[in-house]
Amino acid sequence: MIPIKNRRPHPPALCLSLLLTALFCWQNAGAEPLDKKVFASRAESAWRAARADYQSATNGSPAAWRFARACYNLADFATNEQQRADLAKQGIDACHQLLVSQPQSGPAFYYLGMNQGQLARTKLLGALKLVREMEHNFKTAWTLDPQVDHGGPARSLGLLYREAPAWPLSVGGKYKARQWLDRAVQFDPVFPENLLVLCESDLRWDEVPAVAEKLKQLDAVWPRAQTNFTGAAWSADWADWTARRNSLRAKINEKQDADNDSAKSSRRSD
Repeated sequence: MIPIKNRRPHPPALCLSLLLTALFCWQNAGAEPLDKKVFASRAESAWRAARADYQSATNGSPAAWRFARACYNLADFATNEQQRADLAKQGIDACHQLLVSQPQSGPAFYYLGMNQGQLARTKLLGALKLVREMEHNFKTAWTLDPQVDHGGPARSLGLLYREAPAWPLSVGGKYKARQWLDRAVQFDPVFPENLLVLCESDLRWDEVPAVAEKLKQLDAVWPRAQTNFTGAAWSADWADWTARRNSLRAKINEKQDADNDSAKSSRRSD
């Protein structure tokens, strides 16, 4: 967190809760409010349909983790903490029930971890414990089914390690974050989220040349991704990805211009 003068430091649990808010929230700052209302309405419709399928399904049905996925997605649009917590708990319960009959379900472990992330956003106390559980669930999901959500377990582990405080407070660490984010890109280099998260991480770590190179890689796979991920179900993701790619490009151009100006000033002073 950025230190602010004359401000009391947050206790570790609160710091972690704020960091998890950054990790497990809908990231599209570039969308218009009207777009967000449309996306929220679609998420709610998808949740209602997934709930109906789950309620009519037999034990062990994939409808359980699909409902948990819908809970996670809708929780991104929650208007208050109680609503977010209720949705997260529904997703968590669905995953727990599925794991009783399907203990090797990678998607169940993955969406269990994702919904725990949503729940952690609503907590001050208990967030640290949830992070340890999320780490375990994402690692288990990666072992059982790395392809869920296009390398989602590796990507989520990387984000968790990037955002969480380091030892001894929690599990965070730059080396682990980079290792898992690289793994997600290697697993599915066409899925835009994987490269975007790695670019944003490199930018945070002030590794500008690496960001510029990965943006070129993202530009190269962008047309293919547009043919792979189509339809209304992906519209919110594309709004998010486009806004973030544009933001990254603007920030890189700004940094490169600043470096060029600095180099010119240095030559003139010589």
